[in-house]
Parts: sequence; structure tokens; C-alpha cells
Amino acid sequence: MATDVLMPQMGESVAEGTIVRWIKQVGEAVDRDEPLFEISTDKVDAEVPSPVGGVVAQIRADVGETVPINTVVAVIDKAGEPVSEASLGSAAPGAPPTQALGVGTPLGAETAPRGGAAGASRLTVAAKSGRQYSPVVRRLAAEHDVDLALVEGTGDGGRVSKTDVMAFVEARVGKTSPSLALPQGRAEPMSVMRQRIAQHMLESRRTSAHVHTVFEVDFSRVATARAAHTGGQTPSYLSYIATAVADALVAMPVVNASIDGDNVVYHDDVNLGIAVALDWGLIVPVIKQADTLGVDAIDQMVRDLAERARAKQLSPDEGAGGTYTITNPGGFGSVMGMPIINQPQVAILAVGAVEQRPVVVDDGVVPGLRGFLTLGFDHRLIDGAVADQFVARVKQMLESW
Repeated sequence: MATDVLMPQMGESVAEGTIVRWIKQVGEAVDRDEPLFEISTDKVDAEVPSPVGGVVAQIRADVGETVPINTVVAVIDKAGEPVSEASLGSAAPGAPPTQALGVGTPLGAETAPRGGAAGASRLTVAAKSGRQYSPVVRRLAAEHDVDLALVEGTGDGGRVSKTDVMAFVEARVGKTSPSLALPQGRAEPMSVMRQRIAQHMLESRRTSAHVHTVFEVDFSRVATARAAHTGGQTPSYLSYIATAVADALVAMPVVNASIDGDNVVYHDDVNLGIAVALDWGLIVPVIKQADTLGVDAIDQMVRDLAERARAKQLSPDEGAGGTYTITNPGGFGSVMGMPIINQPQVAILAVGAVEQRPVVVDDGVVPGLRGFLTLGFDHRLIDGAVADQFVARVKQMLESW
């Protein structure tokens, strides 16, 4: 029996994923739960395990292709069995058989869109041209006033992807802008993650009225607590800050909210997103119900999530559902940052380096352990007084630990 491999849903708001690489190729054996391919979404980069053991019989999505969730991207047959007719019958209606182990057309020879009925049901057929567009493509077209009938699709059967839409927009801008003499250099395409980060940050800038407030915090009491810590790894400064933030979010739920049209959504849980720097981009795994955890538990989760994010081992749920985000540029020595809000959240905290600095005490200058906390907030919902009260509460808890 053949088994269809579907594009997974990596988070409740994720509608599609992009194939970054195929770890297994047609004809290769794969064990159950062994990594089969790697994908990138708005929420996470992850390796997707094979649902069954067997032999890769078909690959239905090329590297770089973006497909809707629940679309068939590969077919696994049992080891030692010939490719079954069932594995060839799950293509989209009207599509010829895709690449198979010893059967069907060669890779790249397909002329019809890939994807099973589940994937096709998530596409909308345009009335004018009969072409199929994903929800993300239609949203981008609306944002940039693009007639999709004019966009040349580079996907299977001429399917239009997000990349195609943005390339059309950039080409249109280039035709109306004066040409610039650029220095010589090497041009490389952005990675899928980098493209998604760029899109997400621009969308946030267009959506939220960004304002920032900066507080200096005395971390000497936290340093004393860290020095006295026993029984396991000493929690990082970030973990103490996250604990204080979770407490403040419970006390001031408007900072833990989001905006939905003209409504304010107050979230029941405090789900802290912790930005993790990767060699190839940035990802934000989420600590669920952080307000119910102590500093040691939060520290353990921060370390675990960061390690698995760098190893591309996060599960779909671990990159979704965040209600507030903390980013830590101080880990690289940055004194402070002015962060961009992680939509649809309404606030984000940047943690600067915690270090010894000259401090005035009783008309004298002495060394003091200090760090800056910068709150970026959405002025559509949060006023300056509320933002300052929130950071002041975090500061008070840290300074009286």
C-alpha cells in the first residue's frame, strides 16, 4: 500500500509551507519518523519526518515550491513492493502521474498543478483566467494592487507563488524608479526564511503604530540570586526577566492582548515568544502559560527550545500561539534595541546587555550592574503611560528579587 505524505500545518494560522530541501530522494529507503524533507513557514523551519517506513516512490513538490497545507508532496511505498496504482491516482484531477520509482514521467515533465484534493480545495479559482491562487497570493495581490492575470507563474502548470507576485511588484517599481549604479558584487537569492522575515517585518511596520520606551534596571539583586542558586544550572538573566514579564502581563492584560479589526482580544494565557538567532535567520519558539512557571522551569524551557530550534526539531505548536515576545540582543553585546512588534501582538521587549557601568550613588560614582529594557508597543492600543507602568512593574520585580 502506498502512503501519501502531506504538507503539514506548522501552526494554526499557517496556510502553506515552502520546500527547502528533500533529505530523501526517489528510490531511497526511509524509516518511520526519519526526516524526509525540510520546510519553511511563517512560524518555523523544520524537518518533517516520514509517516511510515518504506521507499520514496514519488516527489511531487520541487525545492523552493510553496504549497498549501494538506497537499500531497510525496508518496511512500512499502520497501520491496512495486509502485502501486494507488500512489499514482492521488494527483490533482487532470494531472499526469508525477515522478515515481520506475513508473511515470520524469521529474520536471509534469504540466498540471500538483496536489491532492485536500490541497486543491484550499485554492480559489479566479473567474477571469481559471488559474488557481492560494490565499496568501491573493492577499499579497490585494495589498500591492496586482492583477494576477498579468503575473507569470513559475510553479507547476504556471501556478503563481508569493515569490512570483513580489517579483512582479519589484519589476513594476523598477520600471518607474530611476536606475541606480550599484557596486559590483555577488548576488544571491534570499532564503525562504529571510523572505518571510522581510515580509513579516514590513507588514508589522505598516500595521502597528510603533512607539518605544527605555528603562534602566539594576540587576544586582538578580545577580545575588543567581550566585546563591543551587541544584542545577544557574538561570540566565533572560530567564529572570521572562519571569518578571509574565507576572506583569497577568497584572496588565492589555499588553498581552491583540487587535482584531475594531476589537481587542484579551488572551487567557500568557504565551511568551523568545526570539532565537539562527545562522540562517530568526525564529520565535513559544513558552506556553509562562505565568504558571518559575524561573528555573522557564530557564530550562528557554535552553531546550533554543537548542531544538537550531537543530530544526521544533514541533508545529512550539512556534505558534505567542501573545508577547522577548528578544535578547544583549546576548551579543548590544546595549539596547528598538524592536519591531511580532504581529498580531501589541508589544515586544528588547533586552540589552547586563554589565558593570558607572553609577552615581550618594554623590559618588561606583560600579553597578545595569541593563536597559526597551518596550516596543502599538500606540493604537497602548498609551505611553500604560507602557511605562508595565516596564516599571518589571523593573520593580527585578530590583527587589
